[in-house]
Amino acid sequence: MPQALVHYHELALKGRNRGVFQQRLVQHLQHSLKHTDVTEVKALPGRLRIAFRHGDSWEAVRDRIRHTFGVANYALADSLPIDYASPNLAPLCRAIEAALQPETFSTFRVTAKRGDKRFAKTSLELNREIGAHLCRATGKRVSLGEADLTVAVEIVDHAAYFSLRKHPGPGGLPTGSGGRVLCLISGGIDSPVAACRMMKRGCRAVFVHFHGRPYLSRASEEKVRDLVSRLTDYQLKSRLYLVPFGAIQRTIVVHAPAPIRVVMYRRMMLRIAEHLAERERCWGLVTGDSLGQVASQTAENLRSVSEAAQLPILRPLIGMDKIEIITEAQRIGTFDTSIEPDEDCCTLFIPPHPNTRSRIDDVRQAERPLPIGDMVKAGIDAAEVAEFSFGAGPAR
Repeated sequence: MPQALVHYHELALKGRNRGVFQQRLVQHLQHSLKHTDVTEVKALPGRLRIAFRHGDSWEAVRDRIRHTFGVANYALADSLPIDYASPNLAPLCRAIEAALQPETFSTFRVTAKRGDKRFAKTSLELNREIGAHLCRATGKRVSLGEADLTVAVEIVDHAAYFSLRKHPGPGGLPTGSGGRVLCLISGGIDSPVAACRMMKRGCRAVFVHFHGRPYLSRASEEKVRDLVSRLTDYQLKSRLYLVPFGAIQRTIVVHAPAPIRVVMYRRMMLRIAEHLAERERCWGLVTGDSLGQVASQTAENLRSVSEAAQLPILRPLIGMDKIEIITEAQRIGTFDTSIEPDEDCCTLFIPPHPNTRSRIDDVRQAERPLPIGDMVKAGIDAAEVAEFSFGAGPAR
């Protein structure tokens, strides 16, 4: 039966909580693989084993593993039962020799690990014996530094597993282990990357998008639905709040000085987001801010905006430049959608020369004539909700 070995890294550092994190990873993989022919996801010492019925299913299984936070690396593996007390390596050596026949390589190395120290031979002895057999059988040379091919051998659960190729996983922590956060998501490049970074730290993301209706079309809403659908590949279920913001912006325009309108827009967004976060039991708000990237993201304006919220505001991209953010967006698969043209509420009623160094006292004074509570309530009451599930897309 085909199988994959999945390794984690950061989970192993969790001490007495390690079992809790490992179980979350197992459960996530079980849910994400339930529509494949996987028969078992089993926790072994220091790793997980995924068994499936047919080798043709590997690509589907691999796609789910590579979207699972908490996975450090993974490999398609073969295995043989082995006697811990009196190990006979001949069958294992012959099986690896057969697996190497279609491979093209000049040098190789063997990296063996004992997941169970009751096994009679040490890792070094395994490396030497298996490597010597393969040298004789293939005529190839061992290179411990820059080998063309690495044979990984793992002794665990009374079996010897071997694989020829390890694939990197996304790393991080399993979904849900870091609580829930509310992510403000636009149709741009930055905010989906910020959300994904928090998901990688184990957070389950709930999303809110502020759109320009009734003054703009639904283009940004449809684009954000596509982005959240893509991000749902990593956490399997998502919820998106769609808040009409055009009328709220218009009210601000009537009362506010033009240079600080953008700061006031963003403060109002945070107030509405904070109420939704409390409803969703989220412990923090997430934005795609990068220091100095645009006028609203200067140090002074970030301070003025942050003052409107009580919950922690998380800015995972704060020290990244645009090229770094674009590279990450391409890697997680959101970039092509993010660069599609749309009508973002951020372009609505924008002054030609926004203030880059707002003062909190000036912003508070400009907000005094505004019915803040009524505006927040109006935004929340008018919000639409879309649910997303992996493989099903959004409920529109």
